[in-house]
Amino acid sequence: MHPIENIMQTAMSEIKEMVDVNTVVGDPVISTDGSTIIPISKVSFGFVAGGGEYGEASDTASEEAKYPFSGGAGSGVCITPVGFLVVSEGDVRLLPVSGRTLFDQVIETVPNVIAEIKDAFRRCKDEEVE
Repeated sequence: MHPIENIMQTAMSEIKEMVDVNTVVGDPVISTDGSTIIPISKVSFGFVAGGGEYGEASDTASEEAKYPFSGGAGSGVCITPVGFLVVSEGDVRLLPVSGRTLFDQVIETVPNVIAEIKDAFRRCKDEEVE
């Protein structure tokens, strides 16, 4: 196995240990009122590895180790909280951490408004039938 392969395997296994599914969707927490709160995060990472064989060839070295190898790898991980998924009495809501614009708030309330309108029509229809 070439030395750069060892470097890449080591770096990728370290990243795998840092970032797992529990990093993106956290462990659920049960609150005192019975609601389940699940943290949601955004994970971004980058990885780079490189190397090369440098120097003068040694007469005594084997063909595989003819030139000295030099290499390295680097990575970066960014974990950003997005919000919390709250499950309470059959209702599921996403509570964002920050950056909610007016448009986001309107879009978030649309399903509730539609449900209220449907209930109002249903009540009116039930009253007409009676």
